[in-house]
Amino acid sequence: MKDNRDLKPKVVAGNIRKTREARNYTQDYLAAKLSISQNAYSKIELGYSKLTLDRLFQIAIILEVEVMQLISLDYSEFTHSIPPAASASHAGN
Repeated sequence: MKDNRDLKPKVVAGNIRKTREARNYTQDYLAAKLSISQNAYSKIELGYSKLTLDRLFQIAIILEVEVMQLISLDYSEFTHSIPPAASASHAGN
């Protein structure tokens, strides 16, 4: 059985990806907002990079959600609370 400490970063990474996709934002868009490469951002969503609290808060601000929504173990608890993005011009990955 996997250690819970191994599971949580993957859950957070998955929640970030699902929230980004719900907003119709691309990885390129998030990467640009964070001043990192798309490849570096992709590693965040895949759970390959460790997230700092600062980076987690930055991502939450860009995605217009509370940090607690990104660290929730059950993504379905808050998917209904993600309002549509103000602009759908960032569609794609």
